Formats: sequence, structure tokens, C-alpha cells
Amino acid sequence: MKTVIFAQLHEPETNTYTYLVGCPTTHQAVIIDPVASEVEHYLKRLEALGLTLVHTMDTHVHADHVTAASRLREATGCSSVLHESAGVACADVLARDDEMLKVGDLDIKVLHTPGHTDACVSYLIGDRVFTGDALLIDGCGRTDFQAGDAGKLYDSIHQKIFSLPDDTLVYPGHDYNQRRVSSVGEQKDRNARLGNNRSREDFIELMNNLDLPYPKQIDAALPANMACGNS
Repeated sequence: MKTVIFAQLHEPETNTYTYLVGCPTTHQAVIIDPVASEVEHYLKRLEALGLTLVHTMDTHVHADHVTAASRLREATGCSSVLHESAGVACADVLARDDEMLKVGDLDIKVLHTPGHTDACVSYLIGDRVFTGDALLIDGCGRTDFQAGDAGKLYDSIHQKIFSLPDDTLVYPGHDYNQRRVSSVGEQKDRNARLGNNRSREDFIELMNNLDLPYPKQIDAALPANMACGNS
């Protein structure tokens, strides 16, 4: 992959990873999955690096934190990106599966990866894929709310992510054990829910019997995120 400006940022309350990816030639940048409480930190980081923010790019309509899309748009004039099926009227760019977004010299491919929610996407930039809550390190997103579907998630991960070269770096939306990056090959082999050639039927049975607690932040986060982070 061409040299890029890259930072992996961590919001500790929800263990959310946010990614800043910039073009060193044009100094244009995107921020993937920004968190509202961290806006001032993002702005300082952009200024320090001399970057112009072109897009915020959410991987889905989050249920565990409020996006910073609206606040960053107000502060920088950037555009907000979501998948076209998200149903979020305030988004500036409604991306389609396999669409290529150009930011400076960065080519960003949109991969529709539904299953955790129906509007989940992953973003492929060179040798890195940013998987949001679809594929996590040794896990995956839950499938029991927001039109989640275990069969769809299995298909999405196998067809869109596990089909990438094994050395593609996997950067997840969260990790609760301070792991920061994996690879497609590692996850195909070791992922506790999807690895070692687990069958689609076994995965669906596993996911449908997790009996997970109700998400703590969903009642506040979802309405705000349907408004691009405006509460």
C-alpha cells in the first residue's frame, strides 16, 4: 500500500476504535467511526498533522455511542458517509456496495457487510479493511437487533472480507482486550465464532443462542445517530 497518514484512536468508555486515514500528498483525510465525545481531540489531531477532513465514514448506525458526524461537519465542512440502506436522511453521501470513494490519492472501496445491522459496511483502503462491528478480532457483532441476521453476517464476512488476501490487515470497530489489529488469514483460522471453517448452520445456531443483555446505550444512541449525532 502507498504510504498513508494513519492513526488508530481509542475511546475508553465504549472501547470504540476510530481511524484517521490521510493522503500525504494532498493532506486530505477521512475519519472512520468518530465518537461525539472525542471531537476536540480529533480537531487538534487534524490541525497538528495539517490535514483537511473530507469525510466522516460511519460503518453503521451505532447503538453503543453517538457519532461525531454532525459536529465534525459543522466544525470542518466535511461530508458524512453512510450506506444507502441506513435510512439516515442527514447523511451527505449514501454509499453503495463496491462504490469507490476518492480522497486525495486514497482509493476507498465500500463493502456492504450486513448482518450485525442491515446497513453495515466495511471500508477497504489498500491493504487495510476497517470492519466496524461486523468482524471483530476473534469475534463478530451481535445479530439480535437493528435488523440483524446471523445468516447475512456469515455470508457478508465470507464473501466480502474472508475473500480478501490473507495478509489484509483487519481493523475492528471495538476490542475489549486491547487488541488493535489482526489479519484476514488469522481470523479465517482463529476467529472463535467464524474461524476454522465453521459452517453457516453452526454459526447461525451459535448466534441465535447467545442470550446477550440489552445494549446499555441503545435508547440514547440510536435516535441521535439517526440524526447524524444530533441529540
